[in-house]
Amino acid sequence: MAALLGGCSLPYYWQAVTGQMSMLSRRVPIETVIEDPQTDAQTREALRTVLEVRRFATDELDLPHNRSYSTYVDLDGGSTGPAPGEAGSAGGNAGSGAGRRRVSNSAVWSVVAAEEFSIDPRTWRFPFAGCVSYRGYFNEDAARRNAARLEGEGMDVAVGGATAYSTLGYFADPVVSTMIGGPEFWTVELILHELAHQKFYLRGDSDLNEAFATTVAEYGTQLWLMRSGDAETLAAYRQQAYVQAQFAELIARQRERLRAIYSGSGPADEKRRAKEAAFQTLRSEYTALKPTWEGRVNYDGWFARPLNNAHIASVATYRYWVPGLHWLIESRGLGAFYEEVEALAALDADERRRRLQGWRERALEMADHGSL
Repeated sequence: MAALLGGCSLPYYWQAVTGQMSMLSRRVPIETVIEDPQTDAQTREALRTVLEVRRFATDELDLPHNRSYSTYVDLDGGSTGPAPGEAGSAGGNAGSGAGRRRVSNSAVWSVVAAEEFSIDPRTWRFPFAGCVSYRGYFNEDAARRNAARLEGEGMDVAVGGATAYSTLGYFADPVVSTMIGGPEFWTVELILHELAHQKFYLRGDSDLNEAFATTVAEYGTQLWLMRSGDAETLAAYRQQAYVQAQFAELIARQRERLRAIYSGSGPADEKRRAKEAAFQTLRSEYTALKPTWEGRVNYDGWFARPLNNAHIASVATYRYWVPGLHWLIESRGLGAFYEEVEALAALDADERRRRLQGWRERALEMADHGSL
């Protein structure tokens, strides 16, 4: 999650600043943690991997070389990665609503909100990041209080936990214990995702920013696994990426269904019934699609709560432009990919979206023909 710092109100700004300062004050150099005899073997090995990933990110992916992710913070209670059989973050870890099940193993929490009859997320303006389609919190209770307030205003709301975050290079962000509890490739992807935010970040375009970071992280993680020679893990990672892509397209279709419903001229009650039917259709589509994944990964946890517009918007923010950006990086190469993405920043929002949509359509067309 990018650019947690910022604020729209004094209480929000205060929790962001105090949370960030608390995090920074607890940093310990990774080398010190590795050398500490009290450090357990799993943490020591994971942090060695982090140092290797930092070098790999600079040497192979041209990502920033700075002090970010050179220190470590052990959050209370330790961490683990995604639960066995559960898919990782395909869409910002969008969790439950304001008063429902709590999200564990998270460093920060995000709140996403959308109007009852809109699929576009509400945006908030931040000093560093511009307009962003979520608000980030260091404290889960604070996130849920804000979510409850938004629900009271009639908004659809999703609260999600994130295992990592980025201040876009404004601070030397630490590795937190929530980032190293899963498989090695999971840690690699997290580090690369957050560093990618420091490579490119366009104020006011959350969808592009998150899709760019997701694409670079997935491309880089596959390259990392290929270099390691671990064919079995590489195959498993590619299968996970395939499932994530199918899930994202499932959500993309749902978004378009809802957009068509909400743009109609019918009365509110009619739209409400159509909205409920659309979410039932989404669940049926997932039930039909899931067996084709052969049990390797699933999104049962994602579907195990009442769904709303905010959940759909959360996935779209992270995944909608990813197919087109993957097509670009594979067809043009990494250097040209960076140049093309940087060029998007000079375009107005409509032209930028048209270009991204063109790349996306090309990617989906090639996928339909088995070329991607």
